[in-house]
Formats: sequence, structure tokens, C-alpha cells
Amino acid sequence: MNQISATRARISYVLKLIVFLSATIGTFLSAYAGRHSFMGGRVVFMYFTIQSNLAIAVICLIGAILMQRRRAVSQGWYVIQFVGTVSITLTGVVFGFVLAPTLGADAWNTQNTLTHLVVPLVAVVDYFVSAYDANMKGRNVFWVIVPPLLYAIYAGIGYVRGWQFAEGIRYPYFFLNWGSPAGAFGFSRELPLMGSAWWILLLLLFLVVVGFVYWFIANAIAKKFSR
Repeated sequence: MNQISATRARISYVLKLIVFLSATIGTFLSAYAGRHSFMGGRVVFMYFTIQSNLAIAVICLIGAILMQRRRAVSQGWYVIQFVGTVSITLTGVVFGFVLAPTLGADAWNTQNTLTHLVVPLVAVVDYFVSAYDANMKGRNVFWVIVPPLLYAIYAGIGYVRGWQFAEGIRYPYFFLNWGSPAGAFGFSRELPLMGSAWWILLLLLFLVVVGFVYWFIANAIAKKFSR
């Protein structure tokens, strides 16, 4: 169990509220947007972006409640927070470097800014404020592949069953389009450039790398403040 200092608790409490409010407002605005907009309408809940935002919002809300009640936090809870933080990092990075360039000027509207920029950045900062000394074992880093892997399976089932992620589109993101010219393991000169299986493997590898980077940074901060 771990009880963080009063100052860190206050800072983390504010950060958690920012994450919760930003994710909630961003999700509402996305759901309120028309079905014909990117991730607009009720289908927003089919996207990893919104699912990861809701997950980190719930994690931060529970964390804030635990802090308010001055409850000690278990190692298992820190692993959950870590996994949620890395997942929301994936949301921000994929949107910023993969999806936004294909969407043009409309990419950074209010809801996208909240769910793809504000929430990921604040969630990461909060993790290093509240959990840098959690002494999490390195093997726990590999839990970060679980949410995106489950989502890839979910999206694959949706593709096979013909779910509509947008009007006339059976996949949530272009790199999960199993029917593209690149297919599963092929390559092409147009998007998605390589098959969906390669994209999934690349993103899972990216998550593990990010996970270990966060783990090393947290350990470095803990050593610095323990002196």
C-alpha cells in the first residue's frame, strides 16, 4: 500500500479532475456531433479513442475519491492506472501523428483537442506525480498490450460482421481495414501502406516501448526524491 504526500495528493487530485472533466466533455461533444463527422454520433463509443478516454476518466475519478477519503492505494491499482495511462498515450500519439494529417484543418476541433491532446497529456503528468514511487515490477509493463489487443479483436469481429463504424465503413481506423490493398500482411503505396496485422504488431511494440520508458522515468524520479 502507498500513501502519497499531501502536496502531491493535492496536485494529483486537480489533475485527475481535469482528466475526468476533459474526457467527459470531449466524449459528450463527440457523441453530440453528427454521424457524418469523424467519430461523431453514437458510434463514438465504438472507437478506441473514446473507450480509452472513458477508461482513464473512471480511473481518475476513482483515484480522486480514494485521495479524498485518504485511502491507501494498492500496487494492483497502480498497474491499472499505468495501463490506462499508456493506453491514452496511444490514443494521443496515433491521432496526432497518424490520423490528424489525413483529416486536414478539421482535425483539431474542440472534442478532438480534449480527447486526443488534453486528456493524454494531463493523464501522463498525473501518473508521474501520483505513482512514480509505486515500485511497480517491470513484468507488469506487458499488461499495456491487453487493451489495444482486445480492441483489435473487437474491431476485427466488427469488420467481419459488417458493423458500421461510420456510414458505409466497416472499420474504425484506416490501419484496421482488413480489406485494403495491403490486406493483413501485405504492403501498398497508398494508405494504409502495410497490412493491418503489421500495424497491430507495430502498435503493440510501440506500447511496450512506451511502457518501459514510463517505467524507467518513474523509477528515476523515485530515486531522485528518495535521496
